[in-house]
Amino acid sequence: MRQVILDTETTGLDPSDGHRVIEIGCTEMVNRRLTDRTFHVYVNPEREVGSDAIKVHGITNEFLKDKANFAGIVDEFIEFISGAELIAHNASFDLNFLEAELQRIPGAPSIFKVIHGGVAIDTLAIAREKRPGRRNSLDALCRDYQIDASERTFHGALLDAELLTQVYLAMTREQSRMFAGTNNQQQGSRFEPVKKLPGLDRQPVHSEPSSSELRNHHEFLTKIREASDYLLWDKTEQ
Repeated sequence: MRQVILDTETTGLDPSDGHRVIEIGCTEMVNRRLTDRTFHVYVNPEREVGSDAIKVHGITNEFLKDKANFAGIVDEFIEFISGAELIAHNASFDLNFLEAELQRIPGAPSIFKVIHGGVAIDTLAIAREKRPGRRNSLDALCRDYQIDASERTFHGALLDAELLTQVYLAMTREQSRMFAGTNNQQQGSRFEPVKKLPGLDRQPVHSEPSSSELRNHHEFLTKIREASDYLLWDKTEQ
């Protein structure tokens, strides 16, 4: 399975207000292993970048004025993502912006017809399902999964795509065994196959709490019940 992890930076928050894409960054995985292929471009949006947006990504109007417009990079972009399973954080944001750009170009295909399955995997939705009630920004996910994001002083499409790749792999480790034995050196893999660690065939040791530990535990639960009229584990035990 070929997957492309994508991020964009834009002039603002809503393409329906005329905001445009100014940066695209993509990494590529094959069978959950990074290849050496990336796609990264800056794009002249043919309009001003909002001051609030510049505070987020640091990409100025002066920097973009000599860059190609979206029509100038569209063929290379479509070739890179074509047929791949697309992965993005808050995927609807990126896809809506990219679709709006493609609709401005006569004869350009819909992004939903180019990518595998016509939909993208949304890592924000995955994170919310796995981590309900917790912060699930890219920064928070990198921190919680111990991924080094120290270079992320500004949002940047390629850097964020690279970080998101690591986050996605960390959140979906259980899928790795589906591709066991598919490592192919011609794919430029940067990962080695997982090796079985010694001692993993040992039987677990069952330990019973002491009477004093049980007493302390029940005293602690009593204090919690006095402070709250609803305990999830009480409902579960019924």
